[in-house]
Amino acid sequence: MICRREFITLLGGAAIAWPSAAHAQTATVPVVGFLDPRSPDAISERLRGFRQGLKETGYIEGENVAIVYRFAENQNDRLPEMAADLVRRQVAVIATAGEQVAVVAKAATTTVPIVFIASQDPVKLGFVVSLSRPGGNMTGVNFFATELVTKRLEFLRALVPTVTRIAVLVNASNPASRESTVGEAQGAASAMGLQIQVHNAQSRQDIDAVFAALVRERADALLVASDTLFSGRRVQLVNLATRHGIPTAFPNREHTEIGGLMSYGSNIVDAWRQAGIHAGRIIKGSRPADLPVVQASKFELVINHQTARMLGLTVPTSLLALADEVIE
Repeated sequence: MICRREFITLLGGAAIAWPSAAHAQTATVPVVGFLDPRSPDAISERLRGFRQGLKETGYIEGENVAIVYRFAENQNDRLPEMAADLVRRQVAVIATAGEQVAVVAKAATTTVPIVFIASQDPVKLGFVVSLSRPGGNMTGVNFFATELVTKRLEFLRALVPTVTRIAVLVNASNPASRESTVGEAQGAASAMGLQIQVHNAQSRQDIDAVFAALVRERADALLVASDTLFSGRRVQLVNLATRHGIPTAFPNREHTEIGGLMSYGSNIVDAWRQAGIHAGRIIKGSRPADLPVVQASKFELVINHQTARMLGLTVPTSLLALADEVIE
């Protein structure tokens, strides 16, 4: 039993592991490698969901399982070496979040099991042969994001009925997400008689520049794509949207809880819990090839009523009735 936990910073502060991990490996305690492009603070709630999933399969961190964390701190060029390090450590399973990270992990090993959390179709991405029979060393959770773009646009238009031009923020370095998001947004906007302006961002500085452009172009509203960069930079995004008075729709509730106007998407913490369950099943002996990809089934509309009032918006009663949560 490990009684005391203590963080050790490795690889220039980008990797974190419990000091018990090395001892745990020698004591045959299974080790989970966790690879993520963000910082631990940016995904703390999600990590709790992942640990809950492990717990539901009988594994408690620090007792009968160890987790070696590798956080790239938004420096994605470090991910390949971090993935290679986890492979060298012969971890029982590598858990990842985001399509770009899963691609890196896939390139690092064809033998170590990988559990991904992806917003895009994992079959189209080449991660698995099929959702029911993955067929390789990868399986995980598909939590849907771009498939919900149309609904986000509908909700955003209901909140801002005078909207005619909507900006869409995507990450150019994530082509799968960018293409599907833009394609879905353009199709939905055309059907609703709206104009779409696509803006790319790959860094904190890019996000600042995008908002400066939105102010110059007088965009009526903004739709933010699902991407690990944007979830990691959610404080910056919400602050800029608030400062410039731009009604913004986000892909998950983490943004709305800190002041974003609205979000509609899968319950991301539950998706991470499902990933933890998959990781636990693999530790118990299940093969990734035989573990079906879990598709998210919980979707939630969250509206920040206080932000709406600050923006001078009246939330329709019909939308309030649809909301899973209204933040006052």
